[in-house]
This record gives sequence, C-alpha cells and structure tokens, in this order.
Amino acid sequence: MTFLRAAPAVLGMALLGAAFSPNAKADDYDKKTTFTFSAPVEIPGVHIQGYGVLPAGTYVFKLVNSSSDRHIVQIFNRDETMIYATILAIPNYRLRPTDKTVITFNEGIRGAPEALRAWFYPGANWGEEFVYPKAKAVELAKVSNLPVLAHVSEVKVEVEKPDAPQVVAQLQELPVVAVRPTGETVELAQVVQTAPPPTAVVANPAPAQVPLTELPATASQLPLIALCGLLALGGALTIGFIRKRAL
Repeated sequence: MTFLRAAPAVLGMALLGAAFSPNAKADDYDKKTTFTFSAPVEIPGVHIQGYGVLPAGTYVFKLVNSSSDRHIVQIFNRDETMIYATILAIPNYRLRPTDKTVITFNEGIRGAPEALRAWFYPGANWGEEFVYPKAKAVELAKVSNLPVLAHVSEVKVEVEKPDAPQVVAQLQELPVVAVRPTGETVELAQVVQTAPPPTAVVANPAPAQVPLTELPATASQLPLIALCGLLALGGALTIGFIRKRAL
C-alpha cells in the first residue's frame, strides 16, 4: 500500500490546511517552494541545534539533489540566508498529479507538533516522502497506523552546517526501510512506488503479405525476340506471295 492510497487517514494536514494557515509559492527550477506555518512542525533529517521542530514562520524548501532514488531536500529561512535542515527523501510516485503544492503530515502524539511526512510539487508525478530515524519512525507509525520510512544507521542529527558535503554524502548512503504500525520492518518497495508502473509492451505486427501481381523473371527474353522476328518474316513472305498471285 503506498502512502497516497492511505492519505485520508494520515493527513495531519493536506493541501496545507487550516492549522498551518500557509502561503505556498513554487518555482519549477529546483522545486523551490515557500511555506508559511502558523504552528510548529517537526522535521526529520540533519538540522542545526534546536531545530528538530521548526517554529511557526515562513520557510523555503528546495530539492537540491535528485540522483537515482535518493533525493535531498533542504529547508531555509525566508530570504535563504540560513539553512535549517538537510533531509533525505524517497520519491513516491502518484498517478494523478495536482496543480497545487501538497504537503502532508503524520498524525502526531496529542499535544505534540505535527511531523512532516511528504511534499508534492505542482504538476509532478512524484513527491518527496521524508525518512526518519528508526525509533521516531516506529513511534509515528504506531500513532498514524501507517508505515513510515526509516533509516537504520546512527546519524548525528544536530550539526553546525547541515549543508556540508559530508552530511549530504552520508544521507545518500543510508539504508532505508519502512516501519509498519506493528513495528515490523519491511522493504522500501512494499510501501512506496519510486517509478511509474510498468506498461504492457505491444509487439510490432508482422508486415502484411502482399500477393505478387506478376511472376518474377526467371529466364532471358531472347527466345521471345527471336519468335517475334520469325513471325514478322513469315508475314512478309505471305504478303509477297499474295501480291505475285494477284499480278
């Protein structure tokens, strides 16, 4: 079951609903999107100290790397002079893209901030589903009653420079799984669809057999020419004989 099929149950917020009073503006290049949240939002990934939960405010989300099936999303302040977090995300394919930005949240623990789950860019067939540390993923999966993506390796989550090359490199190499509400760990492919579904391949039809309108030439035309010559000669002799009789 993919995330989107179960979206109604998991949305702490969809299409940036009422609790966060958002203003979202998006750019095609690097999927830059500006969000305004009116309440705190919990985020995964590597972040600066004290920003595991974003305070209410305006933030810029950017897709800075989309190689293979590992995507890197970074969160900046409004004017992009400070980076708060670098987050590992897995592309999650959807058949019907929307014409609006969609951001979704896991249902959090009562009284706690909503936890960011996925971000879908307008017109795109895939979105960014965020990866949490395993312990947090287990907690969120049990509360939301849906699978949550998790990395199973230890990562230092608070650093001075979340955009440092070594941070990005480490995130891209993390093994990622999915955690079910039961606590069971399953393969990523059982939860998200990272590529369009395969389509049936239609074989090219065999070329139509066109009947021949004439037989291929298999012999020389010399005998035919000789026959025509003999007939012409015979005709000339016959005409000459008739003329002599007429005289």
